[in-house]
Amino acid sequence: MILSMTGFGRAEGVFEGKKITIDIKSLNSKSFDLNIKIPLRYKEKEFEIRKILNDRLIRGKVDCYINIENLEETNDVKINKALIDSYMNQLREVAADGPDFEYLKMAVRLPDAITSRPDEICEGEWETLAGIVQNAVDRFMEFRTTEGKILHEELERNIQNIDKYLNQVIPYEEDRIIAVKERYQKSLKEFENVDETRFYQEMAYFTEKLDISEEKVRLSQHLKYYKEVMDNEDFNGKKLGFISQEIGREINTLGSKANHAEIQKLVVMMKDDLEKIKEQTLNVL
Repeated sequence: MILSMTGFGRAEGVFEGKKITIDIKSLNSKSFDLNIKIPLRYKEKEFEIRKILNDRLIRGKVDCYINIENLEETNDVKINKALIDSYMNQLREVAADGPDFEYLKMAVRLPDAITSRPDEICEGEWETLAGIVQNAVDRFMEFRTTEGKILHEELERNIQNIDKYLNQVIPYEEDRIIAVKERYQKSLKEFENVDETRFYQEMAYFTEKLDISEEKVRLSQHLKYYKEVMDNEDFNGKKLGFISQEIGREINTLGSKANHAEIQKLVVMMKDDLEKIKEQTLNVL
């Protein structure tokens, strides 16, 4: 089953006058890279939140934003008067000519001059928060699944295209050997006393070098294996990437041995579809 590495999920909930909103979004990445922005109130629960996201999201460059909005009037702000007075006294010593109002404006911007006073999180609030995180992940995974279905269709179409072009190579195989043989015979007519036995030995050697039957078989097997992994294995993005590399090797070898204009055209079309597969595979979880 294919899941996209990109996704978006949002969930909301309310606990005792506080509205909690969680947004999760991700882009593709080789590993799990989590950036989380969390209010100071829930900082102590960051490890648990990271574990939930890590266990379920597996891979991707993930951004998680947690926001709190007070629906009721509260007084959680603390003005540290003693610290502000100390800041102002020190500022006066540095610049004695300034008005106190200017010192006050500078002092309130300094560390810990104004702080919030979050009370401890009770078990009920943590359960609500954890539930919202799980709901956001659920929405996020639904997005990944929907995008994965689209990816699956595109990848399957590209695999089928390469297989179709591979089958179109067959009619040209015999033609190219005959063409090479005729070209050599025409060239040899210009010479006298040609060793015919040696000529056919050279032709057999050259024909063997041009033989693409093994490449065709291996390429066909790689295409089937890619489709099997795509259809039957979970979290298969890295594995599909490795298989696409093997597909590329066989197509390149096929092109280097082709020695035929029509086969070269088919190889170019295979490469075009392969590039699409590689690009899309980067986004598979």
